[in-house]
Amino acid sequence: MGLFRRRPKLPPADRPPLATDERVLAWAAVGDGRDGGVVVASNLGLWLPGREHRLGWHDVLKAVWSGRELTVTPAEPLAERDGYLVVADRPAERHLLLDPGELPHQVRQRVTRSVAYTQHHPLPGGAGRVAARRVPGVDGLTWTVRLDPGTPTDDPEVLAETDRLVAEARAATAPADV
Repeated sequence: MGLFRRRPKLPPADRPPLATDERVLAWAAVGDGRDGGVVVASNLGLWLPGREHRLGWHDVLKAVWSGRELTVTPAEPLAERDGYLVVADRPAERHLLLDPGELPHQVRQRVTRSVAYTQHHPLPGGAGRVAARRVPGVDGLTWTVRLDPGTPTDDPEVLAETDRLVAEARAATAPADV
């Protein structure tokens, strides 16, 4: 008998509607596993109970594993700007995982791997984080500005500064001409 217990396959009834090129990496039943649903990590994102659609890795602003509970904070798009999205935190979703298996590791690895650039900056009336994320199947980087709570979302000074910060970050991360 080996040192590691092999995890059973995801039951067909719990399998989310995966895309053709999507594959399950890890999964865990929520709560005692009776009817709380499952959390499924795929190569393209995270399937959470109660959601009909996958949450792309680039849309996870924060994921925290407590040892028993996975807390996921998704991004909420507020405005589309020239070449980037302004986002804020959606309410955090908490899922008790009594037998998490590889799920927390896969979530951490995939969210971390999606981040290509991140920098926090002061803004008029608050602050925000400029980030560039890798999105599976998309060439280049996807840029966002996550405004800290309380930062005005429609202030012209804030928007002008976020435009400048994103342009500066893009220039700093652009590949050198070959």
